[in-house]
Amino acid sequence: MYKEYKQLNLSQTGKDILEYWKSRQIFEKSIQNRPASKPYTFYEGPPSANGMPGIHHVMSRSIKDIFCRYKTLKGYQVKRKGGWDTHGLPIELAVEKTLGITKDDIGKKISVADYNAACRKEVMKYTDVWNDLTEKMGYWVDLDHPYITYENNYIESLWWILKEFHKKDLLYKGYTVQPYSPAAGTGLSSHELNQPGTYKMLKDTSIVAQFRPKREQNHPLINTLFADGQEDTVILAWTTTPWTLPSNCALAVGEKINYVKVNTFNSYTFAPVSVVLAKDLVSKYFKAEAENGDFAAVKAGDKVLPWRIAASFTGKELVGIRYHQLMPYVTNAELEEKAFRVIPADFVTTEDGTGIVHTASVFGADDFRACKENDVPSVMVLDENGTEAPLVNKQGKFVAQVSDFAGQFVKEEFYSDEIRKNADFRPVDVQIAIKLKEENKAFKVEKYEHSYPHCWRTDKPILYYPMDSWFIKTTAVKDRMVELNKTINWKPEATGTGRFGNWLENLVDWNLSRSRYWGTPLPIWRSEDGSEELCIGSIEELKANMKESLASAVPTAEQKATMQSYLNALENGTADMHRP
Repeated sequence: MYKEYKQLNLSQTGKDILEYWKSRQIFEKSIQNRPASKPYTFYEGPPSANGMPGIHHVMSRSIKDIFCRYKTLKGYQVKRKGGWDTHGLPIELAVEKTLGITKDDIGKKISVADYNAACRKEVMKYTDVWNDLTEKMGYWVDLDHPYITYENNYIESLWWILKEFHKKDLLYKGYTVQPYSPAAGTGLSSHELNQPGTYKMLKDTSIVAQFRPKREQNHPLINTLFADGQEDTVILAWTTTPWTLPSNCALAVGEKINYVKVNTFNSYTFAPVSVVLAKDLVSKYFKAEAENGDFAAVKAGDKVLPWRIAASFTGKELVGIRYHQLMPYVTNAELEEKAFRVIPADFVTTEDGTGIVHTASVFGADDFRACKENDVPSVMVLDENGTEAPLVNKQGKFVAQVSDFAGQFVKEEFYSDEIRKNADFRPVDVQIAIKLKEENKAFKVEKYEHSYPHCWRTDKPILYYPMDSWFIKTTAVKDRMVELNKTINWKPEATGTGRFGNWLENLVDWNLSRSRYWGTPLPIWRSEDGSEELCIGSIEELKANMKESLASAVPTAEQKATMQSYLNALENGTADMHRP
């Protein structure tokens, strides 16, 4: 009754088993023969069919299949629903490459509707290859009736979830500094930023900049900083992102950290200067054998410069000192009144740098929080829409107001390889370093190797950027999730206590927003002043609100015609819910 095999031929054996399953509908019977009263439902985390499958998909699907087969053997009716992840950046980037356009061309060179149609076509490109792999590896899942994320019924299910969040006051709009990918044109979630391989080692130009306190100010430490009334005294702050220096608005210190004033010379100009930095970091910048050396013997070109500690004080004593703006491309009365001063911050350490942090509130989450807590305004300009915008635009380029570097990318990786190989090419960080050296505003410039986050889709560096976004208030249930995670019997245990557990412990609110066109639209309508807000949870609710609007006198004739056309499409099931 069993076929005899003279030699092992795994390839043929696999084909025979697949044919046996198929001809006798074994998968279907494994469901039909179990009672519906004992269900176990499995929805596969869907792959994206616009890319080819790899060995990692085979491995993950094999693990998934183990649980479904185990439950089947335990007598459960195991319905396994396959699906396709059809939204997101990979599809958009592929379409833009095929069409020879960028995100900025959408709505200009191509309509949003035509663009979305191209995405819809692109997304199922390799469906046949995926289906063939699914069958060959013996993965039991229903692909005849898959869930597809671009279909209206799926989008509507997400709307229902968002409506539930909204009703529980767990959905809100916030203005924060978030990881942003200029190359992709969208913000990234903390999960995306923690994908394996997103942090790469880069060698960037680092600068220890010299910030000069104002002599004419009422502060207890002024006489100490300018002891003889004539000396050039500066506060040292280190940065690995010199492109953020034009946006500097504060210097952050640790209140309990001990700081010193050191008399020495600038190694580029050889002019005498007194510098303020953390006491624990003095040895990083000054050689022990040069302490209390001969100041009168210093000459240009000396490699070892004398130094001596002239005064000591705590960070708390430094708080409130005002200084001259380092790179005054943009200034105004509010900035002069409230910005360019020393503030306290809990993130300042003496592990590296100078123990004093250059703070540009629009390009760092910690910077943003510290400046907000201390009422320090951001260095901003008005854009073409008359709204405040950073000195770097969303393409990663300096705006026109930064006259010396206008239109230049702030990260050299944003340039093509061809441009970067040009003998005359100088990254903007290098140009800023040269400028500060010439203006006697740089104390030390060097290459520094450090870990820097990259966009997991484009492999280009990200920027921390200020954006309006919609968030799910996950922090509201953080403690409960941490508590429940400890009750789970993780195998291996490190899965729950390690990376996942650490992620929960450091949970931040989930940024839902993506500045893209091909995706699930957030079903939220707000008045311009934010006083009214409506979250739609279903197609029926959308239709009801549209009918109410059409019956009112508010919309114009053109708006009514557009709304009526879309309402008709909703009624007959032909509407594209990507652009409600």
